Amino acid sequence: MKIYVNANAIRDGNGTEKAPYKLINDAARVAAAGDEVLVYPGTYRENVNPVNAGTEDAPITYRSVEPLKAIITGAEKVTDWKRYKDNVWVTRINNNLFGDYNPYTTYIIGDWYLGPVNKHTGAVYMNDRQFYETETLDDCLKGDVYARSWDQKHSVYKWYTEQDEERHETIIYANFQGQDPTKESVDINVRREVFWPQATGRNYITVSGFAINKAATTWAPPAAYQDGMIGPHWSKGWLIEDCDISHSRCAGISLGKYKDPDNDHYFTYKHVKSPTQMERDAVCRGQYHGWYKENIGHHVIRRCNIHDCEQDGIVGRQGGVFSLIEDNHIHHINNMQELAGAEIAGIKLHAAIDVIIRRNHFDHSTMGLWCDWEAQGTRITQNLFDHNYAPDGTAPHLKGAMESQDIWVEVSHGPTLIDNNLLLSKGSLRIPTQGLAIVHNLILGSFTLVGAGTDHPGKGEPQPRYTPYHIAHRTEVAGFMTILHGDDRFYNNIFIQKWPVTDTTPATNEKVGTYVFDDYPTYDEWYAPFKKIEGQPAVENDMADLQPYHFGHLPVWASGNVYLNGAQAWKKEDHKLVDDQDKVEFELVEKDGKPLVKTNLYELLGNFKNSIINTDVLGEAFEPEQRFEMPNGDDIIFNEDYFGNHRGVSTIPGPFASQQAAKNFLWHK
Repeated sequence: MKIYVNANAIRDGNGTEKAPYKLINDAARVAAAGDEVLVYPGTYRENVNPVNAGTEDAPITYRSVEPLKAIITGAEKVTDWKRYKDNVWVTRINNNLFGDYNPYTTYIIGDWYLGPVNKHTGAVYMNDRQFYETETLDDCLKGDVYARSWDQKHSVYKWYTEQDEERHETIIYANFQGQDPTKESVDINVRREVFWPQATGRNYITVSGFAINKAATTWAPPAAYQDGMIGPHWSKGWLIEDCDISHSRCAGISLGKYKDPDNDHYFTYKHVKSPTQMERDAVCRGQYHGWYKENIGHHVIRRCNIHDCEQDGIVGRQGGVFSLIEDNHIHHINNMQELAGAEIAGIKLHAAIDVIIRRNHFDHSTMGLWCDWEAQGTRITQNLFDHNYAPDGTAPHLKGAMESQDIWVEVSHGPTLIDNNLLLSKGSLRIPTQGLAIVHNLILGSFTLVGAGTDHPGKGEPQPRYTPYHIAHRTEVAGFMTILHGDDRFYNNIFIQKWPVTDTTPATNEKVGTYVFDDYPTYDEWYAPFKKIEGQPAVENDMADLQPYHFGHLPVWASGNVYLNGAQAWKKEDHKLVDDQDKVEFELVEKDGKPLVKTNLYELLGNFKNSIINTDVLGEAFEPEQRFEMPNGDDIIFNEDYFGNHRGVSTIPGPFASQQAAKNFLWHK
């Protein structure tokens, strides 16, 4: 059945083509498996709450009749502005508008939030540009540049809020810098979500072609309820495609966690258990709440433009398992720099089990992609990462903010596969983890937190973080273990020292290359103490004698890598190309609005080649004893490049199969 919605209809109807509903949510109350909800152009100021589920063979589809012309927003227009003083205007909003959730009395706070606790989930926008919240009315009047912002020119647009308890009103002041808000398009966040089922288990829903924006979302850490502007809310089989998703106060899309009353911001409000312990609890309690391959995940997010959200473009703890995230442009995330904490990135996923992240463009964000805990069976392939660092002249970030890099894989046991990507930011990989395979990438930035960053930070004795690993291609927990570091493979990558080196400490290292693993053993070195008793039953002293090796660094493998402009190789790598003499030029430029590589590096490779890498070469990740393979268990042969071009019987390093391929546009918007 087709159900029709048109915000511009003369009057509300019954969902037929001749008498459409005026609200999408009216359609969402009746749409059942196999139905298609067709939404005509217009602005829909509502939170769509699907009450029925589709099926795998008959999903419920919500489709914008004209792509991006149906706008679903969590904001309301405000036209009743009065001049207060100088450039500042004021408006009063009766609190009945907000119902039981007032974004102007709700602060952004929670586990792993490490920023200032004076920011509300509400926001003010003029012509789709978000204003900066101030702590005092005086600061709003001043309208000073916020030096931490990545867009300082527009950081002078400010807003401030307070409550008139007697009149039951929210008062909002805003500095419009000389513009007249009664003549501009000004709106404010009102609703917490925009397209979000309030109940869990609303499976197999497709959302296609909408512009979705401006929600008063809350902070979304891994052991708490993770809402987003749009998302499946602990369901299975959603498809979100061809949407423009922007201006969430926190997360744009959430593939994340349900609300567990016994473990929701537990540390923030009860304090007596560490937040890391509550993450372990969340993993185990998730099984009780239905976290199985048959019930949860299997989502697809594709061809979306995701931008200008202040926590994450996409967030998810456990709910995103077995998903595909492809062909999205994820950019300008956390550029306002008002929020800080351990959950901010273009994409931030915990338990990205068998998740494939491919052909996306991550740029101009505090961090590109963060796979935290349980990146097992995760594949990050054919993505472009660039400009994921602060612009020159930006003040140091807030205390509690994370460092910038393209990819962070944290305290996972693997297998995590990173192949055929361009990592073009100053920090390429932050890897306090193990079980990685880094294959056929072009890497301009450094590796950080190698061999570090896996203990609880803070005072007192270091406390190692035990994190889970799982039955292969399942969610069931197989065990918990600390991070030993190592168990990493580096094949056929190109490393270029793009920026000068001033710091080589583990957390903020700027030197490019695999040299950071110089103290790590080869496989033969690592296995030597075990080989001594190979084929013999263990005896009484073996456990004690082998303990140093059970808890020592795991081995590293490397072959076929290229090191240029001073990038430095692991000292135990045999087959490599190191060129410290020639100057490599490498720039990411734009032509007709599309990114393109300008480089002479292929003139310097000569005849250097290596063999084709496959699953057998990579072996198994140590702790889960799982191969680097496809989610269905098929082998991977790395004979296709960034564009899908065939490599042949041998290959040059890097993400391109040939010099000619490197001349193509890297991304098409």
